[in-house]
Amino acid sequence: MTKSTSPQARKSWRRREFLQSAALGAAAAPLALRKAAGLDRVGDPPAAASPLRLPLGLASYSLRAFPLDRVIAMTKRVGLERIVLKSVHLPLETPEPAIAEAAARVRASGLDLYGCGVVYMTSEAEVNQAFRYARAAGMRLIIGAPAPEVLGLVDRKVKEFGIGMAIHNHGPDNNLYPTPADAYKLIQGLDLRIGLCIDIGHTLRAGVEPSAAAEQCADRLLDVHIKDVTAASKAGQAVEIGRGVIDIPKFIRTLVRIKYAGALSFEYEKDESDPLPGLAESVGYVRGVMAALS
Repeated sequence: MTKSTSPQARKSWRRREFLQSAALGAAAAPLALRKAAGLDRVGDPPAAASPLRLPLGLASYSLRAFPLDRVIAMTKRVGLERIVLKSVHLPLETPEPAIAEAAARVRASGLDLYGCGVVYMTSEAEVNQAFRYARAAGMRLIIGAPAPEVLGLVDRKVKEFGIGMAIHNHGPDNNLYPTPADAYKLIQGLDLRIGLCIDIGHTLRAGVEPSAAAEQCADRLLDVHIKDVTAASKAGQAVEIGRGVIDIPKFIRTLVRIKYAGALSFEYEKDESDPLPGLAESVGYVRGVMAALS
């Protein structure tokens, strides 16, 4: 590669090298990958180190054009183990026995149905509905966007139901919670089971580096929507992980350092009618990063 090679060409070269090396394991990773992953320092972990383990899941909004049975099959096909259901796959107004039946079907497939969302809540009725829904499905977490004026009620419901609330940020397109910090400052003093779901794509599009946001909000980080975007601005668009501008190795190293205990759930918003190839590529890239960091 010559000095005249364009930045885009260099990025494409690094990405191809990464994908090739991930298949061979971290021990064979090229220098460019090892530097990106922070493994070129004295005291590198030995080749036989235990693999990095972060549970990988799916935000079912990624597969919003498909019915629930297809969502289950596609999630299993790409090797994910956890799932968060969006209401398009199991409507909030579904009778509780039918919610329980659908949840049992998901779990019978081997998937951990740990949450729902994103659920928007602007009234007492909507808060009550969200918690009854999550309880009927046996979920541990609601990924939500509750209006600030209902946070006191959310606090009481978290205590009553024993179900957590992870507030999801939506970037510069949404004035409610553009960044994780916008939610973080409002939940101080509330039950510790009220925390954040950091959407790393929307976070970067709002001008905040995702690793810095995770560090700042580490004590309240309950969930992560992992994705990639084309630009660190409002103009950024969804893209396969590894093709965009987010430093995924840095972000995963940050999660390890802060001892993050939740899931990494893929929210792949590109290619609505044919998302499986891009989703599979994204999952493979993240698995390769974790292998390189082991």
